[in-house]
Amino acid sequence: MEPDIDTLRAQAEQGDANAQYRLGGMYRDGTGVQQGYTEAVRWYRLAAEQGLAEAQFVLGGMYAFGGGVPQDAAEAVRWFRLAAEQGYARAQASLGLMYDTGEGVTQDDVQAHMWFNLVASRAAGRAREMAVEDRDLVARRMTAAQLAEAQRLAREWDEAHPPEP
Repeated sequence: MEPDIDTLRAQAEQGDANAQYRLGGMYRDGTGVQQGYTEAVRWYRLAAEQGLAEAQFVLGGMYAFGGGVPQDAAEAVRWFRLAAEQGYARAQASLGLMYDTGEGVTQDDVQAHMWFNLVASRAAGRAREMAVEDRDLVARRMTAAQLAEAQRLAREWDEAHPPEP
């Protein structure tokens, strides 16, 4: 059973990152509260600063598109990277896209390929298919040395971050 808004708010105010994340989503979507992106960002940021990957990813998206905050691609990259480093596949795909397009970072095919490759190796279904497509598109414009470097980086990252059982 879902806690009521007052209980959820109390949990969030006491520092519960999951409650903060859920409350951010309620404000973003206007579920049970008046919709407000500024308030959504406030709650997402509190959860993200505690290391909650889902909140870091959503906050990155809000910066990428200017939802409740000024649009800031570099800040989006910062939040996507924090979530991606925790193995959060959606953030890894977003970070790959930022490197692919050069938004918020210097365009870098090696980094783009590495992040897409990680998603392709760990995700399933449509997320995996999209990562494979993106990875393969980037690979077409890479040299053999760049491709080898991207694969080495992905392998090293993968070894340093084993999947949760």
